[in-house]
Amino acid sequence: MKLTLRVWRQKNADADGTMSTYEVDGISSDMSFLEMLDLLNERLILAGEDPVAFDHDCREGICGACSLVINGDAHGPERTTTCQLHMRSFEDGDTIDVEPWRAAAFPVIKDLVVDRSAFDRIIQAGGYVTAPTGAAPEAHATPVPKADADFAFEHAECIGCGACVAACPNGAAMLFTSAKINHLNVLPQGAPERETRVLDMVAQMDDEGFGGCTLTGECATACPKGIPLMSITGMNREWLRATRKAGKR
Repeated sequence: MKLTLRVWRQKNADADGTMSTYEVDGISSDMSFLEMLDLLNERLILAGEDPVAFDHDCREGICGACSLVINGDAHGPERTTTCQLHMRSFEDGDTIDVEPWRAAAFPVIKDLVVDRSAFDRIIQAGGYVTAPTGAAPEAHATPVPKADADFAFEHAECIGCGACVAACPNGAAMLFTSAKINHLNVLPQGAPERETRVLDMVAQMDDEGFGGCTLTGECATACPKGIPLMSITGMNREWLRATRKAGKR
């Protein structure tokens, strides 16, 4: 398989970026997209050129590091992470555009690597449980209704990749933030901080410069883990509840 790659190259955060074109052949349809980029970088290094910087870690669809916009789609044409996208999703002779996440809150560090520490700060604002648990409790000591457990697990699948932000025309982080809030707020362990969690995390999200949500639904469509759009509705309900409760104090 032979492909034409148009890749975003940017030396550093302060430099201007541009699309550079590379012809890559000898690509196996069984390669992952990242393995194809590895092949490109091997040839660039042998030619004495600067390899393309891109983010990755586990390459198993778990860590969420492999954040690329491929032909205008976050993570590419399949609903999966970039590391799990295989070259059989493309045709021989295709031209593929590869870009970093595009969002004001995700500044480019170099080439295809962006700074997603804004997500970390949102988590630090309340995405945790502070109640001491001591030793491991008996499994059935704190019963959780199955519907709540299923709801929590569904939202806990968020890997923080940022595809929701990259896909959103407004660069909003509502789907990510709602997944983290809903995951903990529905569980008894998260109940003591239910109000402060949603208020603090939403405030931090706004402070980070993410855009406003207009419920276009692109975030849920791009999410590789299938976090539902209704998650945002749940977070808004939690926020209104906490705001009203805080106003009565």
